[in-house]
Amino acid sequence: MEASTPSTPTEMERRVSPYLLAIIMIIVVLSAFSLYYGALAYLQDDFSDGALFLIMGASTLAVATYLLFMTRRRILRTGFEYPKMNTSLECIKCGNKSLREFQKGDYVYKKTEDQCAKCNEKAMTVNANYREIREKEKAKELTYGL
Repeated sequence: MEASTPSTPTEMERRVSPYLLAIIMIIVVLSAFSLYYGALAYLQDDFSDGALFLIMGASTLAVATYLLFMTRRRILRTGFEYPKMNTSLECIKCGNKSLREFQKGDYVYKKTEDQCAKCNEKAMTVNANYREIREKEKAKELTYGL
């Protein structure tokens, strides 16, 4: 049987590694055993071993909790949004240029079924594909020289 793949890129990025979850679960189980043996040792008047097991159990439980919360926080922060893509079209007949949103399958010099606004003929070709740069990214490029 084939494993299901996420349907959207954001769903893929928000997934938590199963290995990390397995490690966290193992840490929780080990800390529970350690807390149990620490309590058992205290009941048998073995305070040194009881204290050791209780401190070890509490600290590993704290580490597991910290890892779980940090993983959750990382998932919430990794929201990725694709940049807006545009396509520049040019009419073969009259040379009129226009812009539209990028459509899957657009490539340079592709003849499209779009109608020219000037001569009303279906003679448009893709001239360029590019992404829209936001003002924040422009300022970053100017500041860092990228």
